[in-house]
Amino acid sequence: MLVGYDTADDAGVFRIDAEHALVQTVDFFTPVVDDPTLFGAIAAANSLSDVYAMGAEPLTALAIACFPEEGMDLEILTRIMSGGVEKLREAEVALLGGHTVADPEIKFGYSITGMVHPDRIMTNAGARPGDALVLTKPLGIGILTSGIKFNRTSAEGADRAIAVMTTLNRAAAEVMRKFDCHAATDITGFGLLGHAYEMAEASRAALRFQSGRIPFIQEAYRLAEARVLPRTIATTWQMIEPKTSVAPSVPEPLKHVMLDPQTSGGLLIAVGATELGALLEEMARSRVEACHVGLVEECTGPRIIVD
Repeated sequence: MLVGYDTADDAGVFRIDAEHALVQTVDFFTPVVDDPTLFGAIAAANSLSDVYAMGAEPLTALAIACFPEEGMDLEILTRIMSGGVEKLREAEVALLGGHTVADPEIKFGYSITGMVHPDRIMTNAGARPGDALVLTKPLGIGILTSGIKFNRTSAEGADRAIAVMTTLNRAAAEVMRKFDCHAATDITGFGLLGHAYEMAEASRAALRFQSGRIPFIQEAYRLAEARVLPRTIATTWQMIEPKTSVAPSVPEPLKHVMLDPQTSGGLLIAVGATELGALLEEMARSRVEACHVGLVEECTGPRIIVD
């Protein structure tokens, strides 16, 4: 075992031989949108993201589905699986099968297996002082999907959230592998600050963010101002608050956006500062939304600093 669960990394890694290691992960969740096909696509993109974050190539998938025995048309499950399969095809990942169980609540996702060279594994534990921090994809997905549940999100805001969630992190990972990147993680249920905290802890470093550089969907900020917030924002803050410093000048809605749980969020990448410009240019050429959001420092106090 090369990577296990001790640093809360995105996937486990098991060496096969000197040039090959298996990367394995699993993720499934309840619907975040009403459309079954879109839900399946989002679930697939989200499951694949953990493998991309490890610098690996996803190869195969096994579906995991929970579906009610009564009171719901099986056509809904068919559409969920169809949406997932189409996204797997886009990623050039083979679906090998899966397992379905009866459950009162719909849940869906995948176990993904990928491959990586043992010397090229990207973990959340390699961030070095002096590295620049790059974030791909804007924040605000959890707030927008919460707004959808209460009819507070506009059609345009919902469409923007869906576009972000259904975008694979494949192109971002391909660019990342070309440069002197030292650590990466994908931004999901603990939000940017929660997953950054895991990276800081694993790397024994401090991560400093410049709040003015943080990319987010504008409507999510407006909903945060109106206190339309997922419950996990508060629980994530409780987890990281003792080792986090947020400047008083940072607006409370922006702090909540930075804690917002993402579904199929982007990658947070620590890259050598001398390669930052070239990496951002290559991201732009690959049509990846990427922003320089902060830097890695020696840890002399808080693990996370937000200026």
